[in-house]
Amino acid sequence: MPSSPYKRVMLKLSGEFMSSKGSFGVDPATVDEISLQIIGALRCNVDIAIVIGAGNIWRGADSIAMGMERATADYMGMLGTVINALALQDSLERHDVVTRVQTAFEIRQVAEPYIRRRAIRHLEKGRVVIFAAGTGNPFFTTDTAAALRATEIGADILLKATKVDGIYDKDPIKFAKAKRFEHLSYLDALNMGVKVMDSTALSLCMDNNLPLVVFKLSPPDSLERVLRGEALGTLVDHKPSVPSSEV
Repeated sequence: MPSSPYKRVMLKLSGEFMSSKGSFGVDPATVDEISLQIIGALRCNVDIAIVIGAGNIWRGADSIAMGMERATADYMGMLGTVINALALQDSLERHDVVTRVQTAFEIRQVAEPYIRRRAIRHLEKGRVVIFAAGTGNPFFTTDTAAALRATEIGADILLKATKVDGIYDKDPIKFAKAKRFEHLSYLDALNMGVKVMDSTALSLCMDNNLPLVVFKLSPPDSLERVLRGEALGTLVDHKPSVPSSEV
């Protein structure tokens, strides 16, 4: 069985991974692909917790730009994360993975309320725990929720799954000569204003010495490979940054 240098990990998933390419909503076949990645990762004998976004359902920034109150838009986004969490739970349990969803505010009919000690106990029993509804507060992103919950449950690392293979000095889609970083310090990542993780989440990681890996969620074994310790994506921690490599 593959081994991992980590005992407990937090996986941050964008809501966009829940829909098929170019569409919105929840696509069960696409969700099943994510579940298979998680099942492969479980073979590394690690505890896996997940925080998921809601970009496939609700884009609060667009509504705020059209005049909606920020707090209202954020609460709607939190509800969207609950929908995604339930969809991922359903998929995992159809693949015989025992899963629990915990929400930052109470929706007892569909999920447990977030209780730190209960979440840790679920993880100790080998269950996948999905944290929904962000932090339960407006003005905080799901990235911040992931960093917060990772710290609370004693995760060894925060894994941020994206559609690009790490952190670049500029948008690699727009700039052919963009440089990818194999490693960054927390301070350098903050000073760069990297777009893949907001500053509050990065500061929380830095303050609690929580390493962060930003990696591409493909090919289908990418999550398992990261958990085995392969140098995929960009590592962000307290060590000084290394020079970027040109792609």
